Amino acid sequence: MAVEGVKRRQGRPGANGPPVPGEAEVLARGMEAFAELGYDRASARELARRLGVSHNFINDRYGSKANFWRAVIDRTLAPDLAERQRLLDADMDDADRIRVVIQHFYRTAATTPLVGRLLFDEFGRESERLDHVFDNYVAPTLLLLAPALQRLAAAGRIPPVPMDVLFFAVMGPVAGLVQLPLAGRLGRAVPADGQARTAEQLADLVVAGLLGRG
Repeated sequence: MAVEGVKRRQGRPGANGPPVPGEAEVLARGMEAFAELGYDRASARELARRLGVSHNFINDRYGSKANFWRAVIDRTLAPDLAERQRLLDADMDDADRIRVVIQHFYRTAATTPLVGRLLFDEFGRESERLDHVFDNYVAPTLLLLAPALQRLAAAGRIPPVPMDVLFFAVMGPVAGLVQLPLAGRLGRAVPADGQARTAEQLADLVVAGLLGRG
């Protein structure tokens, strides 16, 4: 048993078991499970079944289900935060800076709807998972945006609203990119380019309302 445990921690299959999926596939399947079931319903045994691994795999590889959840989230959100940093560091007008960040945010939501579903579920309850997302991704993003927003408000180019109001004004439309069954009933195109068009339309609408079209 000890030898088998070492093999699982290294990500290799057991002597008679199926091969362990690669890290990218493990995290992608984990995202699907957490987005569909929610954290509490995604038991370690159910996760193992969906991953096609032994029931000890999560603990052996990641230490706990909570650690696995963080690895799943970080796989997507860490590169996304780095891209926002790059956009905000670009030499451009503050209004253009806010515009490109909102456009990037919606394009990302359109291409990774499972992440949006997972986050919407977590945003509605107090937990260490919410702390992780807020401390590592939401707060750093707001810190990057705050100087540009303050300058735009001081110049009278955007309404002087509290940060929470502004955040939800931008965040709310993401529902249109992740609640796909309802979107289909409302006439959303099935092909992937329908999502891309929706992301651009939502970004244009929100940016026009916030900054105006000029």
